[in-house]
Amino acid sequence: MAYASARDLADQWVARAADDPIARRQLMIRLYNGPRGAGPTHLPFRRAALAFLDWQVRRGVLAPGTGSPWWRAMNASLLHDGCEAFAISAGVAGEPSTSAVAAALDFIHRPDAVTWYRAHNLSIVGAYLAHRDLAETENRVERFFLNLVLLRVLYAHAMVAHPRLALGRLAFLAPRLGDPRLGMTSVFLSLSRTLPDSYPLAGGLEAYVRREHTVGRVLDIGVIQPRMRAVYDWAAVELDEPRVASLLSDTGIPSYAWDPADAEHWQPAPTRLARLARWAVPS
Repeated sequence: MAYASARDLADQWVARAADDPIARRQLMIRLYNGPRGAGPTHLPFRRAALAFLDWQVRRGVLAPGTGSPWWRAMNASLLHDGCEAFAISAGVAGEPSTSAVAAALDFIHRPDAVTWYRAHNLSIVGAYLAHRDLAETENRVERFFLNLVLLRVLYAHAMVAHPRLALGRLAFLAPRLGDPRLGMTSVFLSLSRTLPDSYPLAGGLEAYVRREHTVGRVLDIGVIQPRMRAVYDWAAVELDEPRVASLLSDTGIPSYAWDPADAEHWQPAPTRLARLARWAVPS
């Protein structure tokens, strides 16, 4: 069957899977198999992509009707960018319609940790910016974790693309720790140990913050928080999207669909482990 363009093909693939979370997952798997059915250099990157997607499926945020309009739209954007790039690489007519598609095509041609994160984060950031109105409809707990996911994916990108910014004098460790082909990135991005497999999230934010596992919380407060401004500013330049910098307030509070005055859980007193991390990895 002929398609008018790669973008047209992507529209059809994503629309076909829209109301079936498992079909969305199968589409993601297909993208990492390569345009000709075998992509051995791309398959190792599938771990992180599927960990993030499987977490969404388990929570039910991608389900039609009962799921989250924001999460459904964000996931559809990520899939669409990948499908369009996949189609172009397979010979379907068309030029990349967005910078995110161009970055995904670059990853297909040159699969490594840096090109993967750039493609992934351009899609994520584009979806965040495009669907802020949907984010505003989420409850306070969900909006907190939307910001946490964003700051973590930006920081994870910095670990492989700007190691000194990410880990200072321990920069030599950053590329391996941030490599999406390894397991730590999957655990870091999924939040599966913090949030229950349900949607919407019930109760107050405090209970969920207490559940955050030690490694993630120490990294958030001890390592990422002191360099958040630098990470957001770097990401704005790296992704060529100045609006990224505005998603962190002047007071250092993540502010995507979030009131910067609501700062309590973003600037807690550091624990002893977090203080140790700040000493070991000064910003």
